[in-house]
Amino acid sequence: MALVGIFVALPAVLYFQFESADRQMRELVTRAIQDRSSLIADALRPVLKEADTASPQALNNALAKYGSDGTVLKLMFQPTAERESGRFFLVASAPPLRREAVTAELEELDHRGILQRLSQACMWDATDEIRYRQRDGSVELLTSIIPIQAGRGCWVLTSTHVTSEFLNTSIGRPYWETREIRVAAIIYFVVAVLAFLVAFSIRRSLRRFRAVANEISQGRIGDDAFARRNVVPELSTVATDFDKLVHDLRRVSRQIRQSAEDNAHSFKTPLAAIQSALAPVQRAVPEGDARARRALEIVDSSLKRLLGLVNAAQNCDIDTAEMLEAPRVPTDVAQTIGDAARHFREILANRDIHLDSRLGEGAVVRAGRGMLELVVQNVVENAISFSPPGSTIVITLTASEETVELRIDDEGPGIDPVMIDHLFERYFSLRPGGAEGHGEPAGHSGLGLWIVRRNVESLGGQVSAANRIGGGLSVAIVLPSNGHR
Repeated sequence: MALVGIFVALPAVLYFQFESADRQMRELVTRAIQDRSSLIADALRPVLKEADTASPQALNNALAKYGSDGTVLKLMFQPTAERESGRFFLVASAPPLRREAVTAELEELDHRGILQRLSQACMWDATDEIRYRQRDGSVELLTSIIPIQAGRGCWVLTSTHVTSEFLNTSIGRPYWETREIRVAAIIYFVVAVLAFLVAFSIRRSLRRFRAVANEISQGRIGDDAFARRNVVPELSTVATDFDKLVHDLRRVSRQIRQSAEDNAHSFKTPLAAIQSALAPVQRAVPEGDARARRALEIVDSSLKRLLGLVNAAQNCDIDTAEMLEAPRVPTDVAQTIGDAARHFREILANRDIHLDSRLGEGAVVRAGRGMLELVVQNVVENAISFSPPGSTIVITLTASEETVELRIDDEGPGIDPVMIDHLFERYFSLRPGGAEGHGEPAGHSGLGLWIVRRNVESLGGQVSAANRIGGGLSVAIVLPSNGHR
């Protein structure tokens, strides 16, 4: 819009600037013409005092001295006796007129209103000017009227100039009618059309790239999709770079998945051997040796925590790989919540926690495989961890034309307002340390809500948490609905 505004405003600004300059030039040219006509009139005044109107040839010769540059000069005479009637006689002309053309010339002067102005010029002894076009409209003329008081009447010198001879100014017409402005307007229009076509072509290419990106994210298209779909030669290198980026992302995804599996196997093997070796040691330690029994319990708890961390790290890396490569397909959020409720049904029953689902219809988002399921499971699991027996967890799902909002409210202790900004950070956890109080497995990794934020943001959404007024924590997730990004 800014470029369009500049594109529209620039010619208007330039037009008014040039029009102002042309107006000043017109004034200078007009003044120069008037001064030149006045000088010619002053030069003719001595000749007219002695002139004989009966011999126009001498006057024609006198005018010819000043009309050689293309200026048309006419000398009109009004005898004193004809002042009341306003009649004028065409006495001389330069270039000279044939006798049969005099009548037509007088009619033209009368048609242009010049004869009427001659009487006024003689009466007030004041110069005048008039601008007009020829009847065919092809030539623009400027006529100066200079009265000369000499002899037995009033002489009037008319000096007619073709305005195109004077620096191509727009004398007697609007500036936009000048040839230069019209040529500039045509050039500007052609440039505007070309700019529009270029912009339209770029926009169409970008829309095509966007469609290709959507198909890639949905897993419906093969390799080198950008290069195969591109039709603009100037964007071929960009399309190639995009295809290379897609290849790199897929390669990185495979490497992350392979690395996660290799690392998990490398850690789990020695940990499993330690656990196996720990069992006979536990049986060999006497029941009365409390110190040794306590040490073994610490070792066993640490092993379980290490295994939990290894599993969490493996799941996190695999989820990252899936997020990079998995196609984004329409996912029913209500169905995902139902699956999560069935997954936690036994835990909810053991803790005597009620789950109240208020699910709206039409809540569909575009997500990768397992991304949304992991988000819902981690948030519900976090709510269960902090919910006391007999409490209720409320899951509310609402959908609009552009967004889907999922809100999970629990009746737990909430969180310190100072710490709430860190809730979705990596390795941050405030879960009860005594897992036995809530049936929580020991060794929580602190990655659950961090994975929630990462997945939600990768889907173009936002996640936030706030303490409820009546107690407990409220987690809100807003995602773009299917078809919006």
